[in-house]
Amino acid sequence: MKFTDMILMSLGNLFKRKVRTMLTVTGVIIGTCAIVVMVSLGLGIKQSMDTMLEGMGDLTVINVNNYGTNQGTDSDPLDDAMIEKFKEIEHVAAVTPVQYSYGNFKITSGKYEYNGQITGVNFEALESLGYQVTEGQLPSGTDTPSYTLLFGATAAYDFYNPKKRNGWISMMPDANGNLPDPYVNPMEDKLEIEVQVNGDTNKKVKPVKATCIGIMAEDWSKNPSPYGVFMDIKDVKALQKEYNKANNVKEDPSKKESYTQVIVKTDDMSSVAAVEEVIQSYGFNTSSMESIRKPLEEQSRTMQLFLGGIGAVSLLVAAFGIINTMTMSIYERTKEIGVMKVIGCRIGNIRTMFLMEAAAIGFMGGVIGVILSEGVSYAANTFSGDGGGLGGMFGMGMGGGGQLSIIPPWLIVGAILFATLIGLIAGLYPANRAVRISALSAIHQE
Repeated sequence: MKFTDMILMSLGNLFKRKVRTMLTVTGVIIGTCAIVVMVSLGLGIKQSMDTMLEGMGDLTVINVNNYGTNQGTDSDPLDDAMIEKFKEIEHVAAVTPVQYSYGNFKITSGKYEYNGQITGVNFEALESLGYQVTEGQLPSGTDTPSYTLLFGATAAYDFYNPKKRNGWISMMPDANGNLPDPYVNPMEDKLEIEVQVNGDTNKKVKPVKATCIGIMAEDWSKNPSPYGVFMDIKDVKALQKEYNKANNVKEDPSKKESYTQVIVKTDDMSSVAAVEEVIQSYGFNTSSMESIRKPLEEQSRTMQLFLGGIGAVSLLVAAFGIINTMTMSIYERTKEIGVMKVIGCRIGNIRTMFLMEAAAIGFMGGVIGVILSEGVSYAANTFSGDGGGLGGMFGMGMGGGGQLSIIPPWLIVGAILFATLIGLIAGLYPANRAVRISALSAIHQE
């Protein structure tokens, strides 16, 4: 028997009993729709959790602290040599120390002064760490000129006139919503850095020329946040030495130079735990979003399995419906099976026909079930709102454009294939039962 003949006969047998076939297909539709919708809800919850975590900070960043560590007195300090060791760890994409300066030196532009925060970082790491600029550019390479600066989005408003009582420019917008211009435009005006000298003294340190090459975009999820002014760590350390010299601050030669904070970025969030373990083996304390992400990810995975299991039970019930339909079909077509055997039809062809019928039921139910799932998903996303309605039922806000239900292409294809496979498996018992029927007794059956 030709393959096309088997397909036509299988479809013909299904449509001879339209009501029974449609009822069986309906069971598969409900099961497929249930499993797709449940899995899509799990995917929506996972995306919502990921979005929430991304808003809290970079998931691939590790914060290394140098206070309250488990290091002994003979342990290596958190210095430049240790940073080089961090860079050699597998899956580490970038490393930068962080050194804050408050009031040790100031930035001047004519009569205006900036006494705000200056943060020393490794300029080479900024691009890998995801910092962006709204104007100018980020430093590139290792040959950045000395005393190159990056200003935060609002840092220019921290310039003030020290000779005036209220020498600040307010950031209050006018009636049209426009902000006033700051006293200094860092990208265009001349800048100098002066080391502060404390106490009543006429001693002064010659200022050095500085250049601003970019204005950083605001991003409070970054650590350190692009607030104030960023300067390369080597320049901050050089200025700090000048400050200590000008103010007679004696340095303890026996004390090891050490940073209080270092930021390590991995190439993927799945590598964070392994990199943290290596860093902790050096005796340093670390913190990252991994401690929050991992429990949430496990909770999301458990919820997806639970929701998918509910849908799978519905499809399992549909499988019993297919078995029942195909078994009833055998009793009704016993004589037909006997005739097919007598005229020389192969056993394998008879089995294939019944498996085709069962697979067709699963396939039709899968396709219609997926289409129905798309409609349910659209309705769920439409009425979920910002955490109310359906979204509130799952205890999460879906603000910021989040979706309660997500049906990716792989879920559509997987659901149809799974429903078809369920149909095939459910048809195995009836198909094997059909081929065991005796040809002689079958053709004599009324």
